[in-house]
Amino acid sequence: MLSLTRFPRTRGPGRIAITAEPRPEVSDAPDLAAPAHAGPPVRALSVSVVIPTKNEAPNIGWVLEHMHPIVDEVIVVDGLSTDGTVEAARLARPDVVIVDQPRPGKGEALRAGFAAATGDLVVMLDADGSMDPNEIVRFVEQLVDGHDFVKGSRYLPGGGTADITLMRTVGNRGLTQLANLLFRTRYTELCYGYMAFRRSRIDQLGLTSTGFEIETEIVVKAHRAGLAIVEIPSYESPRRNGSSNLNTFRDGWRVLRTLLRHRFGSEEAAMTFAGEEGLMNDEAEQA
Repeated sequence: MLSLTRFPRTRGPGRIAITAEPRPEVSDAPDLAAPAHAGPPVRALSVSVVIPTKNEAPNIGWVLEHMHPIVDEVIVVDGLSTDGTVEAARLARPDVVIVDQPRPGKGEALRAGFAAATGDLVVMLDADGSMDPNEIVRFVEQLVDGHDFVKGSRYLPGGGTADITLMRTVGNRGLTQLANLLFRTRYTELCYGYMAFRRSRIDQLGLTSTGFEIETEIVVKAHRAGLAIVEIPSYESPRRNGSSNLNTFRDGWRVLRTLLRHRFGSEEAAMTFAGEEGLMNDEAEQA
């Protein structure tokens, strides 16, 4: 078996060495070999983490400092921050990969990060410190076990949140119920960005979303593509500093529109179902 060794920390995160020594019987790091049903392993599986950022200088350092040592590559996609986010990221983790994001939107950032990722397994993580980086190992365990896509849920036993507002809770639950109705699924959570997947699988989905609705697009397209999906509990802490870039009504509408478009096949059919005569285009929404 493979084991992970973390060297003493000097500045930034420790380096990780993969050795051929036997793994201890009790460990919080999964064996990053291919699942048994996939045939004999030929190499270790590498892990990339993609983090979209915009003016998260007070938070990004904490996130990178607490990154689980199982992670091989961290990609920070920066949306034209003006507060020193990139400098803070490099200070916390000198080997961080910085991707500049010229167009606004979380979807734009994540798609750019996915394109830059080189790991076999990719984890999405927010930059505000609300998602515990040490939970990454639980997501990776599910991928190593044979799943294609792992989605975190704050509403499974063992999960929870200290960050979401009542209005967002109501909207999230309503959109989750609608998604389950439209696609005959049984998810407990729809709008939560702690996710992980095999990079080869996400490449097959053809993602196009530009905003927060990308999380919904990933879930819907993964389901329709027949990927092996599992939900696991995740706990969301309060944002460490600053305020969220999420707009409850605008982004909730974009999630609704994404659900309807992918269920009924076209923007026109989706709007007919929703009873709307018109809507702002993407450019207007991002202004």
